[in-house]
Amino acid sequence: MQKNMKEFQEFNESRFVRKTLFQEGKTDAFVLNLLPGQSVPPHPHPNAHVYMYIVEGEGTFIIDEKELSASQRDVIHCEDQQMLEIENTGDKPLSIYVVLANS
Repeated sequence: MQKNMKEFQEFNESRFVRKTLFQEGKTDAFVLNLLPGQSVPPHPHPNAHVYMYIVEGEGTFIIDEKELSASQRDVIHCEDQQMLEIENTGDKPLSIYVVLANS
């Protein structure tokens, strides 16, 4: 199955948008879309690995209080009880392709 990423880059002025691309078994693939200044609050992913590919834009990722700056084409990984927080710190929309693989 093929899907076009542009169709899943949807933004909302009031909050970030999550658009699901695929769900199969214990794996979810989705796009997170954040406008400048929007954020995803700190949260863990118990028993899972999270792989994030920056499609476009830039932002700050905080994983267990370690701050990472990321931009287009960067890939970030976190897992299990690590606390993840994301903020669009740029001046353009941020889209992140996420694969959440539960064990």
